[in-house]
Amino acid sequence: MKHYEVEILDAKTKDKLCFLDKVEPNATIGEIKSMFHKSHPQWYPARQSIRLDPKGKSLKDEDVLQQLPVGTTATFYFRDLGAQISWVTVFLTEYAGPLIIYLLFYFRVPFIYAPKYDFTTSKHWVVHLACMCHSFHYVKRLLETLFVHRFSHGTMPLRNIFKNCTYYWGFAAWMAYYINHPLYTPPIYGEQQVKMALIIFLFCQIGNFSIHIALRNLRPPGSKTRKIPYPTKNPFTWIFLLVSCPNYTYELGSWLGFTLMTQCLPVAFFTLVGFVQMTVWAKGKHRSYLKEFRDYPSLRSPILPFIL
Repeated sequence: MKHYEVEILDAKTKDKLCFLDKVEPNATIGEIKSMFHKSHPQWYPARQSIRLDPKGKSLKDEDVLQQLPVGTTATFYFRDLGAQISWVTVFLTEYAGPLIIYLLFYFRVPFIYAPKYDFTTSKHWVVHLACMCHSFHYVKRLLETLFVHRFSHGTMPLRNIFKNCTYYWGFAAWMAYYINHPLYTPPIYGEQQVKMALIIFLFCQIGNFSIHIALRNLRPPGSKTRKIPYPTKNPFTWIFLLVSCPNYTYELGSWLGFTLMTQCLPVAFFTLVGFVQMTVWAKGKHRSYLKEFRDYPSLRSPILPFIL
């Protein structure tokens, strides 16, 4: 059996960082990262990007050495991805924040509103309903993070947690301030508008959860296998016939329902910003599906059927 010699160069300076002798031909990039880590302990595998070209894409951990377009002396280029943090930690942090922050405004703790309103409650029932819906949404997200989601990547850059938390925590505070304000006025069409909004919100929350379960069942535990998602017996998943990322479609619907329920401008703005971001993610995932699967259903749109 022939063995490989592997040299790893710095992608920026082209300096040689490591030379590995007698590497098995069936060694994976993940195993090469572990070997590299032994000589450079400061760069643990999760923060390593190993590439064939200094400006090329990162190789996947499961890529096998002998299947790559390299000779028996293989040259790879290394980039430091920076300090990493697990996706689970990021999600738990960014979702727990809005849950707690919203409740602080709901209970009107001191120093938020005028002192005379400390620990008072709103006279409008829609305010209490909105708190229950907002709390339900983020409790659902936390539980899904712990028990449902299976992540294709174990970590993300540490700096992202500050950006993500600023987004989620900041919007939660902005929305909660106005919805729970003593001078808040209920929706213009009253009870009918609120009930319709609640139906939309709950329908989309169930739909979003159904999609997450369907996506989870596509990937066995510990696997990074990607498959084309198809509708299941659950009617909420039938939207897969028309949309590549229905989890985002249902997420958008949930926040539209919450906007209608509260008739609050900061909520509408949060919904708009979220829609723009989810559209970017959905388009990226849709392109990835089309590139990876030749038989991918042509009728599907990224996030909105026949539109977007």
